Amino acid sequence: MTDNADRSGYGRPLPARLDPRAGAPSRRDRRAAARTDRAERAQDRPRRGRRRAVAAGRLVTAAASVALLAGSGWGWYLGQVADASMNRTDAIPDSGNEGLGDAMNLLLVGSDSRAGATDAELDLLNTTENDGTNTDTMILVHVPADGSEASFVSFPRDSYVQIPGYGWDKLNAAYAYGYFQEADDDATDAERQASGAQLLIKTISSLTGLSIDHYAEVDLLGFFKLSEVVGGVEVNLCAPAKDSYSGVDLPAGPQVLQGEQALAFVRQRHGLDRGDFDRIIRQQTYMAGMIRKLMADDVLLDLGKQRRLVEAAADSVTVDESLKLLDLAAQMQSVQPDSIHFQTVPYIGDDRDSQDRYILRLQEKEALHAFFADLSAEPEPAPGAPAAAPEAPETVAPSEVSVAVYNGSNTSGLAASTAEELTAQGFPVATTGNADSRGYEVTEIRFAAGDEGLAATLAAAVPGAVTVESDEPAAGTLHLVLGSDFNGVGQPVDPPAPVEVVEGEDPRTAADTDCIN
Repeated sequence: MTDNADRSGYGRPLPARLDPRAGAPSRRDRRAAARTDRAERAQDRPRRGRRRAVAAGRLVTAAASVALLAGSGWGWYLGQVADASMNRTDAIPDSGNEGLGDAMNLLLVGSDSRAGATDAELDLLNTTENDGTNTDTMILVHVPADGSEASFVSFPRDSYVQIPGYGWDKLNAAYAYGYFQEADDDATDAERQASGAQLLIKTISSLTGLSIDHYAEVDLLGFFKLSEVVGGVEVNLCAPAKDSYSGVDLPAGPQVLQGEQALAFVRQRHGLDRGDFDRIIRQQTYMAGMIRKLMADDVLLDLGKQRRLVEAAADSVTVDESLKLLDLAAQMQSVQPDSIHFQTVPYIGDDRDSQDRYILRLQEKEALHAFFADLSAEPEPAPGAPAAAPEAPETVAPSEVSVAVYNGSNTSGLAASTAEELTAQGFPVATTGNADSRGYEVTEIRFAAGDEGLAATLAAAVPGAVTVESDEPAAGTLHLVLGSDFNGVGQPVDPPAPVEVVEGEDPRTAADTDCIN
């Protein structure tokens, strides 16, 4: 491990601006803080019953680690290292990222970027250089306000979703649209990365009904370096795994993975019965093992490993501008492995889109919002207590609803004929035109924030059309994007073709060490 760390540069001297002696708390302050901490723990100890002894034992390493990090000069030093050298991006958008609740939501993204990797490192990673705009791993880390548990919800890359401003597409296209389409022509690569992250966050926020507070992105080389510093993670395979695409070559049974085999393990999808779903299980299993490892004495109480881990994260992970890793660690210090749940976003099943591409149909937006709201739900009301029904937006007169009609179907002249129908029903039509060349399967009504009543009025005239809040329309004007399901104003759209219903994945916890496929 030491040799690997030195070759990666983690053992190099720190720059002068990160010298822990410059501005660190005095020895007197550190001793006073330590005495206060010991006194508080002594006062609290009699109130803890014998029944909590086991739980306290499971938390002691995490609590000790946070005490070291937050209440000492060492913690101040690590904080300075992380804050000064962390890669940061302007990932959090100003709009399109709204949600209710006090939970913390972090979007964890795995990028296929190999930027900065040498030829030797590319060979070691069993890959080649690429443009790095694909985000094939997307996980929402959800921590309720009380910090009692945490949920890691994976989003398959082929999930068919509405990308704000771009219509329906695979989820892993959101970052690419932001990177190539949202940024200015003369934008720097860092500005393009920020645009990609922002559009991905808007997409996830709309999908979940949650506000995304933080963003963290790690590329292939970064993951490799982090796994090396941790020193290996134990996984348990039900059968041997061998795949030339990812480079994985592992026997069955429990084993410790790090470096290139850890990366190959979480990348494998070829040769697995369920492809990307089994890859998601691999990723979740590895993260669960890493969490168990980080909570073990030999990591959290090893000051040298703490330093190397923070330096590796600072060198390998890109985060939003406000995320502080030590604050995040403190927020999750009381979460135990059996209270950390891993699952996949609720889905319906496999399907094909209009371009005959494989896609994964997710459950309806209302069901997804309910699923994510349940992650932070308060205790259920007493039996018989009425549930509060959401208020429907008030409709207005059609004459107050200005509509721009765009033809996203394959029927020529549909926008013009629809404009005539809308005008006949009293809707002012601002403009008509074509949407884009990709084609739309579903008719959409896009509206600006605050125009819910206008959208409800138009939705009543186009039964079954999907309403989508978007930054695209100007306030007071709706965009009606006609899909292949459109049958005319006043007529219900065609229902989606039935697909085979597949049950979602059973949740796993970070304490689960059963074998996986």
